[in-house]
Amino acid sequence: MTGEADLTVLLASMSPTFDGREYVFITLPGAVDLAVLTGVPVMAVVAEAEGTTVVLPRIEADHRGWGYDYVAARITLQVHSSLAAVGLTAAFAAALGRAGISCNVIAGYFHDHLYVPFDRAGEALLALQDLQASAIRAGPPGSGSGPHQSPWMPGQ
Repeated sequence: MTGEADLTVLLASMSPTFDGREYVFITLPGAVDLAVLTGVPVMAVVAEAEGTTVVLPRIEADHRGWGYDYVAARITLQVHSSLAAVGLTAAFAAALGRAGISCNVIAGYFHDHLYVPFDRAGEALLALQDLQASAIRAGPPGSGSGPHQSPWMPGQ
């Protein structure tokens, strides 16, 4: 099942949702035997030369005594985006950047998951909803909705 690749459609239908939970990024040294994560509700694992990054609910890290220094909210774009889509990440990164909100993105096969500072989740959600509303108002190029403006471009 191939995801959506048209940027106009992606932006107009991204429907960001916030699940209300706190997530953290922890690091485990070196190459990790993933068996250590058995029973842990892991959101993502990223292997790097310096260690293995694991994204998981904060409550799980606290329970296991795993340290972290960044507490994030997860906002999921509900549109099934194609992994080959061009411009979606740039669009929401620009919207969040204009709001001064950092964002760490993990793309799954079906959805993009945005990790933003937990204390700014509401602002991030509003910025993304505004981006979606702008895309809906602008309509597709040639739709007769007036000159097509790219609602996601910086400075507009």
